[in-house]
Amino acid sequence: MKKNTEILSLLLLLTCLLWGRQGKTQHISNEQQTQWKHFKKFQFTLDGAEAWYIEPAKPLTGKPWVWRAYFPDWHTEMDSILLERGIAIAYIKANDLFGHASAMNLWDALYDYLTGTKQFAAKPALEAVSRGGLYAYAWAKRNPSKVSCIYAEAPVCDFTSWPGGKGRGSGSTADWEKLLNVYGFSDTEAVQYKDQPKDNLETLAAYKVPILHVIGLNDSVVPNEENTFALVQNYIKAGGPATIVPMTKGAQNLQGHHFPIERPEALANFIISNTVPVQPILPAEQFISFNKGLNNLAYRIHQKDSITVAFLGGSITNMTGWRNIVCRFLTEHYPQARFRFINAGIPSLGSLPHAFRLQNDVLSKGRVDLLFAESAVNDFVNGTPPIVQRRSLEGIIRNALTHNPYMNIVLMGFADEFKIADYRAQQTPAEIQLHQDLANHYQIPFINLASEVYQRIHNKELSWQDDFKDLHPSPYGQALYANSIQTLLKRALQDLPNQLVKAEMPVPLDKKNYNQGSYLPVSATTQRNGFTINNSWKPKDGVNTRPGFVQVPVVEATNMGASVELVFSGTAVGMAVLSGPDAGAIEYTIDGKETKTADLYTQWSKSLHLPWYILLGDGLSKGSHRLRLKVVASGNTASKGNAVRIVHFLVNQ
Repeated sequence: MKKNTEILSLLLLLTCLLWGRQGKTQHISNEQQTQWKHFKKFQFTLDGAEAWYIEPAKPLTGKPWVWRAYFPDWHTEMDSILLERGIAIAYIKANDLFGHASAMNLWDALYDYLTGTKQFAAKPALEAVSRGGLYAYAWAKRNPSKVSCIYAEAPVCDFTSWPGGKGRGSGSTADWEKLLNVYGFSDTEAVQYKDQPKDNLETLAAYKVPILHVIGLNDSVVPNEENTFALVQNYIKAGGPATIVPMTKGAQNLQGHHFPIERPEALANFIISNTVPVQPILPAEQFISFNKGLNNLAYRIHQKDSITVAFLGGSITNMTGWRNIVCRFLTEHYPQARFRFINAGIPSLGSLPHAFRLQNDVLSKGRVDLLFAESAVNDFVNGTPPIVQRRSLEGIIRNALTHNPYMNIVLMGFADEFKIADYRAQQTPAEIQLHQDLANHYQIPFINLASEVYQRIHNKELSWQDDFKDLHPSPYGQALYANSIQTLLKRALQDLPNQLVKAEMPVPLDKKNYNQGSYLPVSATTQRNGFTINNSWKPKDGVNTRPGFVQVPVVEATNMGASVELVFSGTAVGMAVLSGPDAGAIEYTIDGKETKTADLYTQWSKSLHLPWYILLGDGLSKGSHRLRLKVVASGNTASKGNAVRIVHFLVNQ
């Protein structure tokens, strides 16, 4: 009975921690000042958890600090040295949570309080003892840009080793049962868990966060082979700097897990050398236009609602990286809500495709509460004309808000080398300015990630070549993007609105925007002369395709002179084609008027059946129109044929 009571108490504590700080400002209480040795110690309760910091008599410039993960009263010799040399020590109690997301929420609360209210340095050093390794590495991997270094003593780097005892170690049955309850795991699920401290270290390594582990060579409680050696091997393999220092002098107690710390001054120097002087870090907030924020999202979270978040973009959205980090952030920080995520990222696509596929790929999936949209990189790379960008992006906003006037939308402007060059020339990239103008007009948040990357390069926080590396960001860049998005979410979701607020739809900046853009199926074509419908197209040449653009209906022709017609109703018309190695060219007319041509072969067609969106007619009168197109000889000598493969027609009603 006592055992069941203890488990129930633990679950109640976990529930309080999970729910405690969601969607509200921090709550500080029980503040008191005490003494630790001859230093001032400030104790308080933060969102229900005990916390404290010890202030040096003469804090160094920038207020550097060390964050103790667990057992704050164990081996304090180094703490004394650091305090004497001007570095603060801090701690928050999150016992028996084993690095779980609920503990990370408390850590976030302490970080925000100390770096915000108390103006501590943005990058603390983490100090982890034993099971503290579960906490320190969990937080560091979530926040690689906010850690100066990690110092650890015999750290747990895999909870199946301790407390699980599934390998060489003795483990702890009682602690293992607690861990299973905290994580909601079965024994098998815990053993199969793939995000131990020793796992997924690529992003932390990309930030070159130095780590130093001190160990006992005969530790059979937290065996080195399963913990420190495994983590350090993975970290070095990922490119991270790591050091192991064995402690061999003095008594080795508790099966080698407890040992005296040799030369604490030298170990303190490791922290000092990586923390001092404090390097100024630009705050992510300065690259965010919050405008009217995300009040409806905050309301739905507060109401414990089901929430759908959609991500509309190109390859930078589709690839594993910032999107996955943001999804994890939302589910961990707001566990009372039930999140569903839509990945509508398709490589190579920009604002024009987004405007016409929004209905099919996002709005048709049910109520969407938060929409992230990005197109600045592909719009430049694809050469999308500025007027088309403007009408497309404004059309996305208006279409989304018409569909659901309670939807929150976030625009983002990602970085590429061309935008960095513009900023270097003291010019705002045209695509970024467009995003900013529309965000301000519709009072929706905008995150200028292109400016952020440039400014951080200028501030010598990173380099494009070594850290960001490409417009498809490295793990470093993905974490940078995610951090800014999370900064927006945390600040915008602090408020607790008491109702949903319907978006006010201002007068459009461009009346010809594609606010009713959608697809027309290829089956709507008529007068197919040489064109046929392939209901499940796939390439015969072995060339790559994009997901969503293979084994789908296509109307196609490969011979010159083939023609097809489409009767449609709308003010704009276009088509999405599959532009592969044999892509040809077309001649087309709308309502029998001016004849125009379009070459369907692109610079990427040689190695990919690329989804390529082409606007054929714009600014048309409302009502019915007839599009007629014919295959003509391609003027592109690189093309191997005359193929025209249409997968969608685009119509703005």
